[in-house]
Amino acid sequence: MDTLHLVLNAVTVIFIVTTMLAAGFGATVPALRGVFSDVPLLVLALIANMVVIPLIGWGLGALLSLPSTSFIALILVASSPGGPFGAKLAMIQKGDVVGGAAMQVLLASVGSLTFGPTANGILTAADVSTNVSLDVGALVRTVALLQLVPFAIGLLMSHYAPDTARSWHPAAAAVSNITFLIVLAGMLLGNWQDVVNLLGSLALLAGFLLAVAAFAVGTLLATGPPTRRTTMGSVASIRNAGPALAAIGLAFGDQPAVLGALAGVLLSGLAAALPIATLLSGRRSAPRTRPNTGSQ
Repeated sequence: MDTLHLVLNAVTVIFIVTTMLAAGFGATVPALRGVFSDVPLLVLALIANMVVIPLIGWGLGALLSLPSTSFIALILVASSPGGPFGAKLAMIQKGDVVGGAAMQVLLASVGSLTFGPTANGILTAADVSTNVSLDVGALVRTVALLQLVPFAIGLLMSHYAPDTARSWHPAAAAVSNITFLIVLAGMLLGNWQDVVNLLGSLALLAGFLLAVAAFAVGTLLATGPPTRRTTMGSVASIRNAGPALAAIGLAFGDQPAVLGALAGVLLSGLAAALPIATLLSGRRSAPRTRPNTGSQ
């Protein structure tokens, strides 16, 4: 089992790196500048992911009267933006891949700083006695190494060696797609018992509803064309498991019940976000028929 866990971790790293590399290959400096110079978009995205979605998680946990372990897992997930699957969903929905990848890296970086205070503040206000304390430096280094650096390498190659970037892009995208499926299968096989144990606790429903609400909030609190707005929705709906897992290890002693609830919340959230992206992709791929205005 330990060997399988190590293999899955290695595949997950490959998935994250190739996804960000492929996004960088398809990016351009002007397009990236367009994202980061859109101040309203940045402000709205930060508000949605750092404030609104954690509060929605709190509200859902209280509304569904979740037990403490599931409530803690839901708050940890809601307080942790910038999951790398967000960039993948931007690709799946045929959305604004450059904007989605850039925003996902930004949210993961800022979330490394805000996660601890946000989660701790909500859990304290909800009278769940705990103290979420994380190694912020380690989180920032992880985001930089696995997400920012590959994206930057792909962007630089796209700018200075466009022919090479175009020729490598299909291979990076293919590896990203294959490892994405392997990671999904590994998550399901590795956590199916935990998910089954949660069937009567409403934790799965809470994770599903959180992802749907996050997609709606991320889409509404965004600027630009529909492709960019729905991309921001997908990025918002996928939360970052890294800080949440670190918090469980440090603040909760790797309690199996909290870990199981976290797996259930993350998987049910992905089960909500993936069909939305697939539906959007189908609508954008469908051929548009011109109305028949000719006379009979």
